[in-house]
This record gives sequence, C-alpha cells and structure tokens, in this order.
Amino acid sequence: MYLMGFDYGSKRIGVAIGQTITATASPLTIVAVKNKQIDWAKINSLVQEWQPNELIVGLPSHDDGSDNIITIAVQRFCRQLHGRYHLPVHTIDERLSSFAAAERVSGSEPLDAVAAQIILETWFSDLISQ
Repeated sequence: MYLMGFDYGSKRIGVAIGQTITATASPLTIVAVKNKQIDWAKINSLVQEWQPNELIVGLPSHDDGSDNIITIAVQRFCRQLHGRYHLPVHTIDERLSSFAAAERVSGSEPLDAVAAQIILETWFSDLISQ
C-alpha cells in the first residue's frame, strides 16, 4: 500500500511517497503554490502515477500545540485533497520536520520534499509504536 505525504507551505508543497510493507519513504518533488493557487495538475499527475491509498499531511502548530497562522490553510488543503481524490486524509504533527530536513538534505535535494518524507517516516514510526 502506498501513502503520499505532503509538507504544505504557502509557496511550495513538498511531496513524498512511502510504502507500508517496508515502512519507508522517499522524497518525490515540490509542487508550486503561486498567488495562493496550488498546482493541482501536478498533484493530479502524482496521484495518478502512484495511486496512493491514503494521504498524510503535516499539520503545523506552535510549540505549545496551539494553531499557528498556516494551520487553517493546511486544514483547507486537507479538505481539498479529500474532495478531489476521495481518499483518507490524515494529519500528523510536523513541528520539527523542516528542521530535521535541513539537517538531512545534501544540497541538491528539495528541502520541502525531504520534509514530506520525514512526515511519512513519523507516521510509520507512530503506527509501529502503537
């Protein structure tokens, strides 16, 4: 089973793919967001190519767990994903994903896609620990 992970940002959305059999994830690409308009054609292409069974979206929050300014936009993105693809959409705390991605990236890899990879790895880790 494939899961597609998203690291939502106001200018870019990182995308990663993971598989439940191995509980591993890999960065895929970055989707542009211009003037608050998401490149849905690119997301459509990725969903058609990979046929994920579920979608996982990093949900940002403040250190105390309260919503931050982008939380509402991420929740809207989740509703749009569900409405377009009719797949289960889950959120997971992503507070440290960008920081962890910056430590991991080799320079040529897109940081946002690596953050999406970390979001999926966190999802798998949480599933395994349950």
